[in-house]
Amino acid sequence: MSKVDVLLGLQWGDEGKGKIVDVLTPDYDVIARFQGGPNAGHTLEFNGIKHVLHIIPSGIFHKQKLNIIGNGVLIEPAIFSDEVDALRQKGVEPTDNLYISKKAHLILPSHRLLDAANEQAKGNAKIGSTLKGIGPAYTDKIARTGIRVGDILEFDFREKYQLLKYQHIQLARTLNFDIDAFRINDMSLDEYEVRWMESLEILRKFKLINSEYFINRCLSEGKRVLAEGAQGSMLDIDFGSYPFVTSSSTITAGVCSGLGVAPSAIGRVMGITKAYCTRVGAGPFPTELFDATGRRLCELGHEYGATTGRSRRCGWIDIPALRYACMLNGVTDLIVTKPDVMNDFDEIKMCTDYIINDRETDEIPFEFNEVEIKPKLKVFSGWKCSLASAAKFDELPVQLTDYLHDIESRTGVRIMAVSISPDRKDVLFR
Repeated sequence: MSKVDVLLGLQWGDEGKGKIVDVLTPDYDVIARFQGGPNAGHTLEFNGIKHVLHIIPSGIFHKQKLNIIGNGVLIEPAIFSDEVDALRQKGVEPTDNLYISKKAHLILPSHRLLDAANEQAKGNAKIGSTLKGIGPAYTDKIARTGIRVGDILEFDFREKYQLLKYQHIQLARTLNFDIDAFRINDMSLDEYEVRWMESLEILRKFKLINSEYFINRCLSEGKRVLAEGAQGSMLDIDFGSYPFVTSSSTITAGVCSGLGVAPSAIGRVMGITKAYCTRVGAGPFPTELFDATGRRLCELGHEYGATTGRSRRCGWIDIPALRYACMLNGVTDLIVTKPDVMNDFDEIKMCTDYIINDRETDEIPFEFNEVEIKPKLKVFSGWKCSLASAAKFDELPVQLTDYLHDIESRTGVRIMAVSISPDRKDVLFR
């Protein structure tokens, strides 16, 4: 029986997971998303064309590979329909190799309404929601009132839908939210609902399966499965910088509940980190740069959210947070992305420890959001050259390899690959 290998982000998301999944897909038979929803944006770039996926696994461009949307994922049918259309325009027919769990939950238009109402009610305490309905949909899942993909095949689907929609609207009213003024893509709630319902017909044309049986059958047949994570470990609902987190388990443990596989079925865990740090939305960010260097990282790294379009906050790499994420996930292999963004920097800095109340620590404090954290920084010489000429890992400049070796020694995890450009051909494996 084969194992499920895992690939996930070790920071606050946007580490380059989509591209790496696409690069690794030829080595696997099945690519499976296990959590998150349209709040994720996985960007792939090849042949000079950029592709952004939100719900569909990043292995979809490989026609001979199976792709699965697992039970832990949330699907917003209208966004899913747009994603399907975009793939078809590129000559990809996703109904050929995409399977969807009947147990995956649906995001209703009224979930998006409630998301906006909740965020407005928080005032200055906003968490930076993508307003895609993620939180309210996961809330309904836990409250056992949610609607699942398999429900769209049942005779009483409309009745379930109307009941849940009514509950959402009543709740939004108690928050004094202006429902009539609410818009989704310049459409009123009722107008968007028509489009949402039409999108269900697209969803019904896919292979809707009991994915837990399907994946375990694949493993028993010796097929190689890669679980693709969304967001990042520091956004995990339990272990991230709560409450500035997403609503799902973004760590390796989420693979078991999000796909229906046993812990003993987990194989390699490949964790991705940028050579620096970024974060979208509110929440603690100890190494954040508010100066010209931070702005330079943002511009050179094109650090704008694939889902929201918002500018990302930028800072130096955070080793305490990275070590923490490696521990939680049981990371066996590291992949470092985007060192090329810092090609022209005279010096590179790394946060090796935190200073809290004049005391050094290498642990993430419970009061992550409340205490002032100063990063203890180590300075490295920049490599001051393009990485484009490097065809192998061993051809990287010595200043960069020194930096990478320091990351290895501090995390205790070997770096298996480095990505040196947005293109999928520029991933150098050791």
